Amino acid sequence: MLPDKVPEEETLHAPEELRKHAHVSSFETYTELYNKSVDSPEEFWGDVAKDFFWKTKHTGKFLDYNFDVTQGEIYIKCMEGATTNICYNVLDRNIHERKLGDKVAFYWEGNEPGVDKIVTYKELLQQVCKFANVLKSQGVKKGDRVSIYMPMVVELVVAMLACARIGAVHSIVFAGFSAESLCERILDSQCCMLITADGFYRGDKLINLKVIGDEALQKCRDKSFPVERCIVLKHLSKDEPETSSPGSMSPPAKRACPDLQQKNQKEKVRKVRPIPKVPWNPEVDVCWHSLMDGASDECEPVWCESEDPLFILYTSGSTGKPKGVLHTVSGYMLYTALTFKMVFDYHPDDIYWCTADIGWITGHSYITYGPLANGATSVLFEGLPTYPDVSRIWEIVDKYNISKFYTAPTAIRLLMKYGSEPVHKYTRSSLKILGTVGEPINPEAWQWYYNVVGEKRCPIVDTFWQTETGGHVLTPLPAATPLKPGSATFPFFGVVPAILNESGEELEGPNEGYLVFKQPWPGTMRTVYRNHQRFETTYFKKFPGYYVTGDGCRRDKDGYYWITGRIDDMLNVSGHLLSTAEVESALVEHEAVAEAAVVGTPHPVKGESLYCFVTLNDGINYTATLEAELKKQVREKIGAIATPDYIQNAPGLPKTRSGKIMRRVLRKIASNQQDLGDVSTLADSSIVEQLFENRCCTAV
Repeated sequence: MLPDKVPEEETLHAPEELRKHAHVSSFETYTELYNKSVDSPEEFWGDVAKDFFWKTKHTGKFLDYNFDVTQGEIYIKCMEGATTNICYNVLDRNIHERKLGDKVAFYWEGNEPGVDKIVTYKELLQQVCKFANVLKSQGVKKGDRVSIYMPMVVELVVAMLACARIGAVHSIVFAGFSAESLCERILDSQCCMLITADGFYRGDKLINLKVIGDEALQKCRDKSFPVERCIVLKHLSKDEPETSSPGSMSPPAKRACPDLQQKNQKEKVRKVRPIPKVPWNPEVDVCWHSLMDGASDECEPVWCESEDPLFILYTSGSTGKPKGVLHTVSGYMLYTALTFKMVFDYHPDDIYWCTADIGWITGHSYITYGPLANGATSVLFEGLPTYPDVSRIWEIVDKYNISKFYTAPTAIRLLMKYGSEPVHKYTRSSLKILGTVGEPINPEAWQWYYNVVGEKRCPIVDTFWQTETGGHVLTPLPAATPLKPGSATFPFFGVVPAILNESGEELEGPNEGYLVFKQPWPGTMRTVYRNHQRFETTYFKKFPGYYVTGDGCRRDKDGYYWITGRIDDMLNVSGHLLSTAEVESALVEHEAVAEAAVVGTPHPVKGESLYCFVTLNDGINYTATLEAELKKQVREKIGAIATPDYIQNAPGLPKTRSGKIMRRVLRKIASNQQDLGDVSTLADSSIVEQLFENRCCTAV
């Protein structure tokens, strides 16, 4: 499974100081632990479980499962018979057993520089208990689904942990989604309540959440599913006087509880912004702060079975209808806790920052549950990496002495466009480990991240995982794994990958094909909510006996795994399988190119032709000479077969609000198909219009 040894040359290694104190300090130790996790999972995960509180212990097998649709229904069960509560484990256990009550749980950094607050573990528990009592007072009980549609504020964490405390199932919807998307998710998960906020600013842009939320609830009513209660956080208007003006659309604004209001009101860059009027329906809407004022800060946890649902999180599906990925209590808790500890080599003095939004799985696993399970201190950031200027990220790194930093390749490439000067304005001397998540990172962005941001002293953990996997499945361990830029390297503990060809045969040695997994790990999703058949069809039908990721993967001669992108991002040109990521990487290596995306379009002879979109660095003009250089570069890097047929100058690329490139839309543009389908997740629709106007006229 794992190579006997890894190459010393052409790989990058962690500094000696990091290895000296690491949880896993060598590849040999990693191999030993990995083999134990696969050969003796009961013993391996039993050791992990000892760090947690169990009301009752599990009976029978640690993991029981069936991955083969020909042998019956697909199922995954972990620690059956055990009862616990994840909120108790991430808060009460840390406070009472580990004496971390006064430790900072979150440094909250607002959209505007100088607007911040500090929340300790003890304060967080008090707020969670109060809001858990609020939920109970509103009739929410164990098993009920609660929809949460909030900005990146501490109260979002409070809401999700309060749900977990009473056994309710949270369904968080990213606060950039439309009313239609929110409605669709509320209907699918049959939520009994919506928790939202008046609004928030993202950079200079006002997002009026309550208006969008009301529109979603009206759509639910129109579809005969009225949601009876909506709790509204006064995020923007909480500093208003506690009286409402005549004709106000909302009830008197309440100040947030003092322990969530520790603001450092610096003079710099403090903008006075208009506060939106909040529409108010007294039959449905209730004010967060009014409810919290009268709530007790003591609430006993509801003890949950291991396989009780913890949350539902929606992810896009190939059919267009989002899939409600369901995760359960015990397995998810163990897996996020261990992956966080090992992948980021977490130690008690670390300050950790993941720039993701909690509306995505990365925020669930590596802002909330994983860090809190380890008693970590994290930064929770409301703003944008480029607001008010492009050095904001590095300012925050220095402000809080961040030691472990986790972000997306999209953000790295965005910041690369502005060069090293904004980075060098700040020391970043506290940084020890850098991470990437969300998509394969091209080697050029990896090298910039390593050389410029980390100054060649911070290992990069390039993590591959999915909403469905719950946590990292392919990843380096920073002190143990020699790094290759752009490779997710090796499997995490308990994860057994394989590469299959189109016929479902396992490929050994250096090869390329479908990435699958041969057995579950504790954090594996359990089903698609209310649609188990779709779960089986999507992930297990194509290759019975395997979990199918939907991603292509290459294993090199040293056993390293390289994610090549979604299977539909593989191109078949004249019988040759080409990775779009590989072509994109070759384009981005050119000094003129900031970002690239490659799709296939039908070709009468070759089957598919390569259509490339390139975004140039500031100040660069697109010319015929540059186009010729780019084609030559790809030809030299990969081969003549990979020479682009079309290259289009793209002022920007269509991306979702989470920053992922919408390649489906690019394929439509490349083939001049105006019917784009559902583009509700598109962050900026004007880019699509520009790309259609600017498309290569010689293309089909």
